[in-house]
Amino acid sequence: MAESSDLRDPWLVAAWPGMGSVALLAGTYLLQQLQAQRVAELNARDFFEIQNVEVKKGLATVGRLPRSLFFEWRDPRRRHDLLIFAGEAQPTSGGYELCQRLLEYAMQRGVKRLFTFAAIATQLHPGTKPHVYGVATDPALLDEVKGLGVEALEEGQISGLNGLLLAAGAERGLPGLCLLGELPFFAVGVHNPRAAQAVLERFTELAGIDINYTDLEQQAKLVDRNLLQLLEQLKQSGGEAAESQIEGLEENELPVAEDERSREQPGPGLDRKTERRINAMFERAKQDRSGAFELKQELDRLGVFKQYEDRFLDLFREAE
Repeated sequence: MAESSDLRDPWLVAAWPGMGSVALLAGTYLLQQLQAQRVAELNARDFFEIQNVEVKKGLATVGRLPRSLFFEWRDPRRRHDLLIFAGEAQPTSGGYELCQRLLEYAMQRGVKRLFTFAAIATQLHPGTKPHVYGVATDPALLDEVKGLGVEALEEGQISGLNGLLLAAGAERGLPGLCLLGELPFFAVGVHNPRAAQAVLERFTELAGIDINYTDLEQQAKLVDRNLLQLLEQLKQSGGEAAESQIEGLEENELPVAEDERSREQPGPGLDRKTERRINAMFERAKQDRSGAFELKQELDRLGVFKQYEDRFLDLFREAE
């Protein structure tokens, strides 16, 4: 997989699937718009195991392993060439080793900075322009993007390889930055081109790259329309609880960490039995975020959402 280091002051952009598919949407849209050329691939068998067989007309064949591909783009303005990595999936184990292998190749190509994309779930209303947050391993790089309207993420976690690559790069002395786009907490499982466009706009502005966002914008409008229709249906069928859900979404609050000790105390006005039931719903929602909306409705019904708001938003506090 060795290549010559003939790129001009190159930057690395790496993306894997994550919450709202924000990272991979942004990464693949970037390489498509730039018509980047595929140059290398990591060996899938080093990081993934075959989990299934594919069946067609009664015949079984070995399932396809996820691909991990490198693309390169030569900047016609001769500023920063790009090495773009797109991973179809994140491995269940050995993720840090994958990051190391990725960086070995990137640094052979002379990469000077690395960038990843991710998402963070908030009470953003569909159709609202998302904020973009930044997490960097280099203060100067963070200051640079602050000038472009990126807000520093005060606290939290970035789960998966979209965050882990920053740490692996820092160990090698490679400055890194993750750009995180807001998306509505109730739609973390839905592809979110709006958030992808937001992080990509900040990155391309930093890199001095011009791309056409028309296709991504059209996708974003379609998704926003569908999410707004869903919220309207929930409002009509859910009465006051759903209406409270809509109102809460308009607050646009960033998830806030909570003191762990507060979780041990029963909620105001709730008996122990109800408190245990609410705690069980929180645990289920922690394992499967699809249960978060049911939890939100129940908290609204009991009239205690405000008391539990920090804990509820903490379910989405880990960015991906």
